[in-house]
Amino acid sequence: MLAEYVQIGKIVKPQGIRGEVKLRAMTEDMTRFSRLETVYLKQKGAYVPRRVLGGRSYDGFAFLKLEGVTDRDQAEALRGCEVYVDRAHAIELGEDENFVCELVGLQAQDSHGEVIGRLRDVLKPNAVCDVYVFDTPRGEMMIPALKRVVKRVDVAAGVMELDEAVLPEVAVWQDEPAERDE
Repeated sequence: MLAEYVQIGKIVKPQGIRGEVKLRAMTEDMTRFSRLETVYLKQKGAYVPRRVLGGRSYDGFAFLKLEGVTDRDQAEALRGCEVYVDRAHAIELGEDENFVCELVGLQAQDSHGEVIGRLRDVLKPNAVCDVYVFDTPRGEMMIPALKRVVKRVDVAAGVMELDEAVLPEVAVWQDEPAERDE
């Protein structure tokens, strides 16, 4: 199912004394923060709209000045809040691209429909490829997010199909020690 809201960051701390907040950005388009008009803060399970009075990015972080947040104490009260945009204002995705927030929770299965596990996290260790982290009956499994491994993603059905023939050569399991060249 497609999410109504797409997460773009998480407030990590106040920035300065005039109510600005610093976000850990969760988007590849850092310029978007200067164009935002409204964001939604997830508070107590509800998406609360906040008008953006100013936004910028620097060194992988985003900074927002939100309406109604005028001092450091008010900004501190927002620490830990997740920041979203509605789907209408989400960035355009290319073919075969998905928002991370829509991938987390997908059930992984092989081409025969056998359940492998559930996607728990998406790591972005480098610019080459993401790493998918699954909870499986055997324990944690990590795989590279490559087309030769991930055959199909169906967000609406909640399923990610993995190539079971390729998994043994690319999967890293929590219970397996890393091989060493000696």
